[in-house]
Amino acid sequence: MELQDRVLKIVGYKTWSDKRKIDALLEIDATAYTNLGTDSTKTQVENTRRDSRFIYRAIKSIDETLGKELLINQC
Repeated sequence: MELQDRVLKIVGYKTWSDKRKIDALLEIDATAYTNLGTDSTKTQVENTRRDSRFIYRAIKSIDETLGKELLINQC
């Protein structure tokens, strides 16, 4: 399953609390960055950053304040 599909699926869960959704999304983000290494290409790094921004925007739809902080501090 593609990352964006997984993120949208998690956001759409009605039985999960907002905290659980955010935790799951941050876990996906952490895993993506963990899989980068010193041998990662520039394209792989940029794709991970793009995916991370997508995750942070999804978090922003759940918790406006936290999402804004994550997007501002991403640099």
